[in-house]
Amino acid sequence: MAGLGELVRGLAAREGVQAVLLVSGDGLDIEHAGAPVEPETIAALAATLGQHAARLGEGAGHGELRTAVLEYGDGLFVLARAGVTDWLAVLARADTDIGALLYDLRLHRPAIATLL
Repeated sequence: MAGLGELVRGLAAREGVQAVLLVSGDGLDIEHAGAPVEPETIAALAATLGQHAARLGEGAGHGELRTAVLEYGDGLFVLARAGVTDWLAVLARADTDIGALLYDLRLHRPAIATLL
């Protein structure tokens, strides 16, 4: 089975994906690959977003947050649960078709969690 670095680099190599970060629940950058970004800043903000979005889902009666997609003017941000407390953060170009990425994240979520 691939290691964490290989997983992150593989996701970052997908068409349209700019960067991928594996983020701990407390906002630390565990692993990252792709375009130059500020991994510490993105990791901290992604973990905070995940915590608040998870509380929103629970408060609304929708259960645990698994995946969130945010669309910005210049790109997409995908935040996906990776294990109990960790997250995968994916930055992609605005014109990227992320359907296959979302499917793969859902399908392989258990395998990703075992790598952590």
